[in-house]
Amino acid sequence: MRVLKFSCNLIFLLLCCATCASSAAHRFPGSVIQPEKISSSAVSKPENELYKTKYFTQILDHFNYNPQSYHKFQQRYLINDTYWGGAKKNAPIFVYTGNEGDIEWFTQNTGFMFDIAPQFKALLVFIEHRFYGKSIPYGGDKEVAYANSSTLGYLSSTQALADYATVIIDLKKNLTATDSPVVVFGGSYGGMLAAWFRLKYPHVAIGALASSAPILNFENITSPYSFYNIITKDFRSQSENCYQVIKGSWQKIEDTAKQHGGLDLLQKSFHICKNAIGANLLSNWLSTAFIYTGMTDYPIPSNFLNPMPAYPVKQMCKAIDNTEHGNDTFAKLYAAANIYYNYTGHAKCFDLDDHSDPHGLDEWSWQACTEMVMPTDGSNEESMFPVSEPSYSDWAESCHDYYNVWPRPNWITTEFGGHDIKNVLKRFGSNIIFFNGLRDPWSGGGVLEDISKSIIAIVAKEGAHHVDLRYATKEDPEWLKDTRSREIRIISQWLFQHYTSLLHLSR
Repeated sequence: MRVLKFSCNLIFLLLCCATCASSAAHRFPGSVIQPEKISSSAVSKPENELYKTKYFTQILDHFNYNPQSYHKFQQRYLINDTYWGGAKKNAPIFVYTGNEGDIEWFTQNTGFMFDIAPQFKALLVFIEHRFYGKSIPYGGDKEVAYANSSTLGYLSSTQALADYATVIIDLKKNLTATDSPVVVFGGSYGGMLAAWFRLKYPHVAIGALASSAPILNFENITSPYSFYNIITKDFRSQSENCYQVIKGSWQKIEDTAKQHGGLDLLQKSFHICKNAIGANLLSNWLSTAFIYTGMTDYPIPSNFLNPMPAYPVKQMCKAIDNTEHGNDTFAKLYAAANIYYNYTGHAKCFDLDDHSDPHGLDEWSWQACTEMVMPTDGSNEESMFPVSEPSYSDWAESCHDYYNVWPRPNWITTEFGGHDIKNVLKRFGSNIIFFNGLRDPWSGGGVLEDISKSIIAIVAKEGAHHVDLRYATKEDPEWLKDTRSREIRIISQWLFQHYTSLLHLSR
């Protein structure tokens, strides 16, 4: 089959949509397409009872002393003190290092911290990443903040980490909790930030749980083919026929689109809304479903991205293998796509041209075009996706055309490391848990082996994207229960060491 290039909207991977910043600019969970046409009553309401919303007056630029560096903005953080043991008892503070989106969304999907707070008598704090959610500089005016590279230049991982350090230090001071130990938590990009925070600010946090954090997905440390290969393995492990149907579908879609009446057939077969249809749009829409389902192949029902059943990859393959569809490839694919896009049954049709951003993730394209250069767009002959060779130069040109900046692909490894990480972190790192589930395509860039006695890799063969951070349920498999129990034991050891050192200092 000849090479078939996908266009703008392929999830996470194909960020370009409005910016057309190319298929190499990657996004963490959050659909670019909001496909379902559902009633307002079906939309879940924010769980405000979980936290109180507060704001911190944050400085715009931590690293320069120009007049504009001193501009301020309101940075949002969420706090829950229900179980906190208090400053007098030096009770711990658990901090979530916010991702590239609305902090409420991530808070509501990080149940692990709420589950363990009573046990540790911990204060919970979730800090929103600058330029996302409601933490927008320039008076909260997104049109100004997102206007061009001169304003977006203050959106970076290093500035975000400095934000978190500033908020934590100020919060501890206000609470008279100087000796309360801080443990940082994060998943995905937030997991990367948690790990880097521990390395850069060891005086602020005593340890970090970095879940599904692909800190090695830079500068060819990780193969650019690993992402698609892991998703392919997920589907192929369920059914060889499922794999073959998906693999052969892309050319069939393209060929059908070229035929007289082909686009009408595709529109009817996949229940596409009337406003837009095309081979690339449809292929992107299907790929989004397969990739996000592979990432969130949780062992229990979930509602992180869209409502989905337990083991959704298995359910997709069951739909494709269903003999009722005969040899109708499009009927098989449509049934599979419904597992991701319409499990609730609310959708009337699917809008392929909807670029809404319900979780406020769009500015990841700026980060991907500057420092977060994470090549995962390679797809080889064995992949169930169309063959595609990574093209850094094309993507870099697109970034320059749109933002008038060139990516810095070597900056993350310069700032945080990555090469020869096992030997490097042995020399100065400590107290980090790296969790990775091998069904998660981002695990290809994760730390999968212990680095030292205190930098631990927990690897779950059946695990998906930061599944360990989700709320515990009665349906959780034993391996997931064991994973969380191990994380709790390790965090307990960190806290014991902290309190022991305080005791010695007080004598």
